[in-house]
Amino acid sequence: MVTQTHLKKKLQQLGNRIAETKKRLPAHSVKPPIMMELLALEDEYEALLIEITALSKDQEDTVFTAISNEKKQ
Repeated sequence: MVTQTHLKKKLQQLGNRIAETKKRLPAHSVKPPIMMELLALEDEYEALLIEITALSKDQEDTVFTAISNEKKQ
């Protein structure tokens, strides 16, 4: 099972890789392979953010349901 902590660590690593890739971008005449790498990393970063948000929401829903069930008893 993938934990939120694991996902956040991976997100931080991706952020570092994005920063490193941006440093390799020249001021002029950007090379297509570098730009493609940057775009792929940013897409992966965004997908990971969505996954973390969904996981957080699922955990909140689980806690809310548990509390609601306790109050009903």
